[in-house]
Amino acid sequence: MLMPAGSSDLYERRKGVYPKAVDGFYRRLKWAVMVVTLTIYWVTPWLRWDRGPYAPDQAVLIDLAHRRFYMFAIEIWPQEFYYVAGLLIMAGVGLFLVTSAVGRAWCGYACPQTVWTDLYQHVERFIDGDRNAQIRLAKAPWTPAKVARRLLKWSVWLAIAFLTGGAWIFYFADAPTLQQQFWTGTAAPVAYATVGVLTATTFVLGGFMREQVCIYMCPWPRIQTAMLDEKSLVVTYKDWRGEKRGSLKKAEAHPGDYGDCIDCNQCVAVCPTGIDIREGPQIGCITCALCIDACDKVMAQVGRPRGLIDYCTEDDAEAERKGAAPRPVLRTLLRPRTIAYFTLWCGIGLAMLFALGARTRIEISAQQDRNPIAVRLSDGMVRNAYTVKLRNMEARPRPMAVTVEGLPGARLWTDAMTRDEARPVLAATVPADSVAKLRLFIALPGAGPQRQDFRFAVRATDREGGGDSEPARFERPQ
Repeated sequence: MLMPAGSSDLYERRKGVYPKAVDGFYRRLKWAVMVVTLTIYWVTPWLRWDRGPYAPDQAVLIDLAHRRFYMFAIEIWPQEFYYVAGLLIMAGVGLFLVTSAVGRAWCGYACPQTVWTDLYQHVERFIDGDRNAQIRLAKAPWTPAKVARRLLKWSVWLAIAFLTGGAWIFYFADAPTLQQQFWTGTAAPVAYATVGVLTATTFVLGGFMREQVCIYMCPWPRIQTAMLDEKSLVVTYKDWRGEKRGSLKKAEAHPGDYGDCIDCNQCVAVCPTGIDIREGPQIGCITCALCIDACDKVMAQVGRPRGLIDYCTEDDAEAERKGAAPRPVLRTLLRPRTIAYFTLWCGIGLAMLFALGARTRIEISAQQDRNPIAVRLSDGMVRNAYTVKLRNMEARPRPMAVTVEGLPGARLWTDAMTRDEARPVLAATVPADSVAKLRLFIALPGAGPQRQDFRFAVRATDREGGGDSEPARFERPQ
């Protein structure tokens, strides 16, 4: 389709972003976060945790084959998935808290896309040089030297991507064993497929798409606007102080006509998404604050106070515009909205800790046989049958005792016993991480209410103890 004369294209080709190296407080903070997060990601599957002879010794393991999730001393069974749901809710509330307090700080420091992109950019800077050298190399023809540099850089990127995908699969199986199987070709096909997909996505997203992921693909920049208000700390260019822009020579010649911004564009040069923070809040700003480091350095060189670009709330910016002194950061953070998010986050965490501490590792469930519901015996007694399941959620066998509460004089026997062997307490040993299934019978006199509610109870008879109970019903024929 032909475009009308004078119209612009609907699609603009990507312009390369070549961030300049910068040093400062926020750059060092990004270094620290990157080192910590990458270390956690790559090292965690190799940590060991002794759980005894019946459970895996990997500290963090998502054991899909046996439907278990291990995290150090915590073991989560499938029916306890609400703990995982609680962690996800805490992560969501924590993201709301961080955004409400300091804008997109998660995006700027700890988001996986940011961390791996930052790592790739350091590799690129080491091989191709800093910003100006990268721009010159991008415009240069494809000489053997350029091809060699590109192949070296892409090879390092690919190696990092492969290590990234490889580390992920170690969270789902014993890491040393899976590593040996992987290199000998005996691992499951899904392991190779997972590594291949994650290697490709890391290589492409971190190496080539970079800021496009943050600006176009990620939904969070569009959601975050609901989390921000006039009291949220965001990276702000103080235009009342910086405008009108002009070179240092012009500012010195006409000091009353120009602001502090000398239009050096260093804030743009260091931005990993290539935006100009002086144009105001933008969807491309990930609040990494590298522009603050660059601007503070320039301000120090020209003898002007720091903070032309700084973390600042909209309210504080307006107050500073009118001549008020900046408020302490702590006062900015301690406000009803952030306190509410923090209280909710802590409340969920404390509730989960209490539930973890109070939970029992023994469970019982009972289901009454429905066909027939009740059987009248030759001596006039009425018998009900139940399928009882005893769950041992420990990594060792446990002896247990099953009793009945609420049926005075009731005795139990299993389908492997005779009625003469009935007893008030039945003993069973349940293997480690297993469920024992018992078919139990209870007989009561034929005279009595048609329905009687009672409870099956189980308790561990070893030193650690613990127990559980389950409601049930005894029925007599009409």
